[in-house]
Amino acid sequence: MAKLLFKLGKWAGSNSKKVLALFMLSIVVLGGIAINMGMSFNGGTSMPGTESKEAMEILSKEFSSGESLGEVHIVFKAGENESLDSEKNSSAIKELLDVIKQDDTVKSVETPAELGNINPEKQIGYAIVTYDTVADNVTEESKKLVEDNLDITRNSGMETGLAGSVEFEKTQAGGGPGEIAGVIIAYVILAITFASFLIAGMPILTALIGLGIGILLILIGTNYFDISSVSLTLAGMLGLAVGIDYALFIFSRFKQQLKKGYSVKDSVAIANGTAGNAVVFAGITVIIALIGLSVVKIPFITTMGLATAVVVLLSIIVAIIVVPAILGLVGHRIHPEKSNSFLRKITRANTKTNSNKWGKFVTRHPFLVAIVGITTLVTLAIPFFHLNLGLPNNGDKPYEFAEREGYDLLAEGYGEGFHSTLVVIADPLNINDTTEDNIEQLSKKISELDDVKTVTPAMPNQASDKFIMNVTPENGPTDPETKEIVKEIRELSDEHSIKVMVTGSTAVNIDVTAQIMDALPNFAMFIVVFAFVLMMVVFRSILVPLKAVLGFVLSIAATLGFTVLVVQDGNLIDIFGFPGTSAVLFLLPVLCIGILFGLAMDYEVFLVSRMREEYIYTKNAKQAVLTGMKENGAVITAAGLIMIAVFSGFIFSHDPTIKQMGLGLAFGVLFDAFVVRMAIVPAVMTMMGSAAWYIPKWLDRILPNFDIEGETIMKEFSQNEYKERNVS
Repeated sequence: MAKLLFKLGKWAGSNSKKVLALFMLSIVVLGGIAINMGMSFNGGTSMPGTESKEAMEILSKEFSSGESLGEVHIVFKAGENESLDSEKNSSAIKELLDVIKQDDTVKSVETPAELGNINPEKQIGYAIVTYDTVADNVTEESKKLVEDNLDITRNSGMETGLAGSVEFEKTQAGGGPGEIAGVIIAYVILAITFASFLIAGMPILTALIGLGIGILLILIGTNYFDISSVSLTLAGMLGLAVGIDYALFIFSRFKQQLKKGYSVKDSVAIANGTAGNAVVFAGITVIIALIGLSVVKIPFITTMGLATAVVVLLSIIVAIIVVPAILGLVGHRIHPEKSNSFLRKITRANTKTNSNKWGKFVTRHPFLVAIVGITTLVTLAIPFFHLNLGLPNNGDKPYEFAEREGYDLLAEGYGEGFHSTLVVIADPLNINDTTEDNIEQLSKKISELDDVKTVTPAMPNQASDKFIMNVTPENGPTDPETKEIVKEIRELSDEHSIKVMVTGSTAVNIDVTAQIMDALPNFAMFIVVFAFVLMMVVFRSILVPLKAVLGFVLSIAATLGFTVLVVQDGNLIDIFGFPGTSAVLFLLPVLCIGILFGLAMDYEVFLVSRMREEYIYTKNAKQAVLTGMKENGAVITAAGLIMIAVFSGFIFSHDPTIKQMGLGLAFGVLFDAFVVRMAIVPAVMTMMGSAAWYIPKWLDRILPNFDIEGETIMKEFSQNEYKERNVS
């Protein structure tokens, strides 16, 4: 692979304009296809084979008269000491609804008084606006008409919010101020690293090329596969981060070769054959981790992993083809004498003040560093043990959003359980004279369960062979008590020869989170075993892979524990912009394990492979650690900071799903790159000494040999250079 990449780099560097033109043309062509075909995201989270999915199909078939039309619930709360049905408030509500009626797509409008849903305190109620199409097809113009006219009732003194099946705030894939700030910070880090404002933009440019092609492929793919909009966000987040990092590794190696006196052309080829080889290996590791999400056996998570893997694959291709092409064009600008004088001063000052002081400190006090690092991560991991998973809802959105206001008003007026209503389907196995009595007994047992607020009378379907009732819990949709109610109702199945099924959005969410928690141990085991075997092949050692795996387990536990500490327990929520506490995003554990595994192995390979190279040459274990920290530590530090900057930009998104993903990935990189790889790993390697590199001879013989650092390239290149000098 190293030789092939060496030749590819040499060709790309010599044909820069052709390569760049080809990729630009690809973006234009794919962009045209994407615009022509449009996009069709599917945001569903249900899973085939679950009871809630089966019950949902029965509900649709037996109790539905057709497709559910889109509804907007406009929630009102009267002012203090006022009644919602007063003449003043009724008039304001009528005025608002009369304006909305002007929309030709509105099928019907019903006031709170007509619906009879005003709460006992006479302060809160909601109107229902029904459209002539399904919720996903309600136009932005219709939504804007509703939002723009809410001031009619607000100005009259009523609090007004929104609810219903029509979404007003959808997940967007980046582009906000936080994401832009993250890219700017990455640019500053690159500018200091390369001492050049021009060169600093090159890794970002190449990352955007790979990201652009990957995103366009996903948009086209939405017409053929069920892909959620969150997949696009995750792909954008990870694609941008790894794209910049992969380009950084190749640019840095190119710069090292220039300093050694190699020509621009030779430096491009060597950088691609060495660092490019490591990039391919690291990228494939990330891709395997993303494909490994299929182990969870949840379709939309599998699709999410595959879609993101496509973007990472494009990032690898761009890194080993487009990056050499750009270096062939602007490589001469990376020479120190061509660098920006201001940035060069910063870089030199940084080099002087950080002449491997951290590496020397770690190797002098390895036990102290290891204990502090491990204790820190273990402490942060403690909250993980009361992890509560759930799907985000309108109650997780910022307070200024009308949907958040509507959610809070409904909870205030009707209780938290209003948002967690369960649909229970009773299917008698035999219809007889006692069926009606058995259904009544079932209803009574459900109503007597702890934390159940109300149960509606059982209603039969048209054939009178199945019955439906709505159960309203006392608590919210992600509360443990609500999950317990679902479990207890399902346990009533087969009593009186009745099959009992529970569905509805709350039950579906409970089934999804339960499936993830059940699959999590298998997925984690797959990742751990794969990591151990991979590291054993790369480093020809038993203890180094064991240390790498245990370090990853520590960092992922600390990441999930910290997320629980913030999101679920409510600590530091003001700093990160969370409007309040909520359940942890149901897919966050598998995403963090899959993605952070790939990134962790990236940093492990770049750091420890240099230590191994030095140890093979000197047989001095401590010196090997110092060399690895000095030569590759700075690059890993820059790469980690860039990752954190990009991921952190997503923390300040308004969407609760994106916020949690940004938080988990940003702090995951922080813990793994800086606590594990830059502190615990060198400390433990120092304490293990030469034993770290032990491997039984029989095992060494049967393991395949991967030249990750491209050592054969450097040897052959040096030999050819020596021959050429002798001939001349």
